[in-house]
Amino acid sequence: MKDYILNGSEALGIELGSTRIKAVLIADDCTVLASGGFNWENEFKNGYWTYNLKEVWHGIQSAYAELNDVALKKFGSRIKTLSSIGFSAMMHGYLPFDKNGNQLSEFRTWRNTTTAAAAEKLTKLFDFNIPQRWSIAHLYQAVLNGESHVADIDYLTTLAGYVHWQLTGERAVGIGEASGMFPINSASLDYNSEMLALFSDIPEIKAMPWNIKDILPRVLVAGENAGNLSEKGAKLLDPSGTLQPGIPLCPPEGDAGTGMVATDSVRIKTGNVSAGTSIFSMVVLEKPLKNVHEEIDIVTTPAGADVAMVHCNNCCTDLDYWVSVFYEFTLAAGAKITKPQAYDLLYNAALGGNADCGGLVNYNLFSGEPVSHLEDGRPMFVRGRGSEFNLANFFRSQIYSALATLKIGMDILKKENVSIDVLMGHGGLFKTKKVGQQLLAGALKTPVAVTETAGEGGAWGIAVLAKYSEQKGNVSLADYLDNIVFVNSEKSVINPIESDATGFERFMEMISVVPDIKDAPDAQPMQEVKCEISFENVSFHYADSDQMVLNHVNLEVPA
Repeated sequence: MKDYILNGSEALGIELGSTRIKAVLIADDCTVLASGGFNWENEFKNGYWTYNLKEVWHGIQSAYAELNDVALKKFGSRIKTLSSIGFSAMMHGYLPFDKNGNQLSEFRTWRNTTTAAAAEKLTKLFDFNIPQRWSIAHLYQAVLNGESHVADIDYLTTLAGYVHWQLTGERAVGIGEASGMFPINSASLDYNSEMLALFSDIPEIKAMPWNIKDILPRVLVAGENAGNLSEKGAKLLDPSGTLQPGIPLCPPEGDAGTGMVATDSVRIKTGNVSAGTSIFSMVVLEKPLKNVHEEIDIVTTPAGADVAMVHCNNCCTDLDYWVSVFYEFTLAAGAKITKPQAYDLLYNAALGGNADCGGLVNYNLFSGEPVSHLEDGRPMFVRGRGSEFNLANFFRSQIYSALATLKIGMDILKKENVSIDVLMGHGGLFKTKKVGQQLLAGALKTPVAVTETAGEGGAWGIAVLAKYSEQKGNVSLADYLDNIVFVNSEKSVINPIESDATGFERFMEMISVVPDIKDAPDAQPMQEVKCEISFENVSFHYADSDQMVLNHVNLEVPA
């Protein structure tokens, strides 16, 4: 590509992930020409996981500027125009605005588990699972909470929808993104009209001055034009003024949809697993599920086909913290390795561990996890006295815990007789070759494949969707991916290893142990305690030993 000259036929994709905003520039054949990025983090503020919208634009501009610098270095010029642009972001969440475009509340992300009451009521009303992450659950919970801003809502959107709106003036999202806001009818390729009516008939909603259909974004399918980059949008994206307005944009999508595209998993009976800050699987359904499961979301592909989604809030966050600790140690010891090399070293060590982690158990639940019915995050590492505590087992337990909650949902799909020949993996967990792929195959007892584009992730996926929009509907999305984008793509497939599968089952048994000590059904939270605590003549030894650990100990803890 060193002789390549930028000519305006390139497409740009930018995805706002949970910890990184990534920009990717691709050629006509969807090969990557350049990329840029910006690291960021959510914050827990006023009881919600959130991001400041000023940081959104700072991150987008920084990622685009870095990409432009790479383009200048590689091709001798900066980007002036493009054939198409696409934006994607973490799905779901809550971003309400009034009629003047003013933000009415903090951006409430997918990570929040604050809408249990609303989600439960809507699931029962619709006979359709409404997860706590979905925009409609956030909206209804705000109504139930009596939050004053809800009466002023003129537009409710997601992060991808918000960015697209600011760049084009269009209040629209792709159908996959829309399916994480409100249930979709895959036949009409629009919001489910019966459920819209049921929602509108809720007494608290009837009292609102708006109609739910009017405040939601317009639904578009992959391949449709979703507006053009405005002069304001061009300056927002590129403050230097080099980028020209008028460039077409494809429908904005969520990270689930771009993950399906990036792994060529949009046909019926195909599926993928995206593993980063969160982990989720997507399986394109041949027929509807028989039952409603709170662990399974029904969303759609960017083309509108129904998908069973197992979404888990926690994957690599806790794991990344542990890698950082060990990386700090290597630096303190004077070792000259990069952080990616530290990941490879520690991940590969995991393959040498016992198949069941030698009795080590890790709970990676950094935030609340609806799939395992946990309201708040409590990361924790546990080992017994007889455990085999070494580096290999420790990091194997870290990776296992990142997959454990996903296993719960995937087992439900197996009981629903949802079959899949192979799962495509992409995201940060698969950047180290073989490790995440092998352990996931064993955990799910299903072959796992990784393509050479697995590390590019959703930013590349939305860039491909932008390129697809140039086809003007002349070819289906599935055929475009199979016959053009992935026609020469190589992939590696790892089949499940029996010892890995058996070891993971043992790990799941250990992680699922229910404590013998439980709260009484009517237990009340302890109020402030102001009395002293006294231990008198306390002795203790373990059941398998007569050696005293404590012997006639007295202790006073004053109030």
